[in-house]
Amino acid sequence: MGRIKAIEFVNDQLRLIDQTKLPLSEEYIVTDDYERIAVSIERLEVRGAPAIGITAAYALALSLKEIKGNVGEIFEIAYLRLKQTRPTAVNLFWALERMKNVFNQAKDKSNIYNDLVNEANAIFHEDQIMCDKIAVNGLQVFRGKAKVITHCNTGSLVTAGGGTALYVIQKAFENNLVEHVYADETRPLMQGSRLTAFELDKLSIPFSIITDSSAAYVIKNVGIDLIITGADRIAKNGDTANKIGTFNLAVLAKHHGVPFYIAAPSSTIDTNCETGKDIQIEFRDSKEINSINGSQITKPGYPVYAPAFDVTPSNLITGIITEDKVFSNDYSF
Repeated sequence: MGRIKAIEFVNDQLRLIDQTKLPLSEEYIVTDDYERIAVSIERLEVRGAPAIGITAAYALALSLKEIKGNVGEIFEIAYLRLKQTRPTAVNLFWALERMKNVFNQAKDKSNIYNDLVNEANAIFHEDQIMCDKIAVNGLQVFRGKAKVITHCNTGSLVTAGGGTALYVIQKAFENNLVEHVYADETRPLMQGSRLTAFELDKLSIPFSIITDSSAAYVIKNVGIDLIITGADRIAKNGDTANKIGTFNLAVLAKHHGVPFYIAAPSSTIDTNCETGKDIQIEFRDSKEINSINGSQITKPGYPVYAPAFDVTPSNLITGIITEDKVFSNDYSF
């Protein structure tokens, strides 16, 4: 089973798979320009909370690849630019703060670029380890061979390692604990039908793509055993922001008595955020709703309301799978 390398730092350049072109074309962005990387984050060419954080860390390092002028001013401009790319995924801010701490400690050194690259590499490798531990811990939520629903995309495309929720599913499949995966298409950008299906196919895991609105039917009539999704930010009380449509699944799971799990690294837990009410939700361009691949599907003037994420209250979450353990019932991070 091959692992997709979504992020690579090679020869002082960042190499990103362009996720907007998948699954029909595997194209890569190779750059050492932090502004180009910021645009990649905004365009969702790179996406997923851990991947966004890792990518931003490398971008900050690259801003000082060739130091010209005031190092502090250059770094601050790059830091602020990257900080404004995506508001919801906390890993972005977590990684940027780590990089800023390293810069503040070593800004007078001649090899500051190397120090920043080393820190970005550390974030990258730590994420790989966290992915492995999440996958192992996730095995305990299976009670037998399961039919699973997942939402959005949470495999190796969104991390430095094997992924979060999808990596749990992969490890469970390797241990004969997964019968079939139902991947929500995840409107409007189809991360499920484009990306999760792409990864499941490469992993040879049996799957079916379903429309988001089919989930209730599938849970009731197919017999789903559990639901696992990722997260973009987890509040101190366990409330969890994830791709729009996740809250729907959690409500359906509660109604039908199906366990609902979140899988995420501890870097996604925001202890400065008391509850889900404190999580800033990103809103996307109306074109993502009224167009598909640039082709208009509604009248251009129709109004659009396009939140990119929703928040699932902690009382609907059976457990949160992290690299440390599976948290359940009483969430207090």
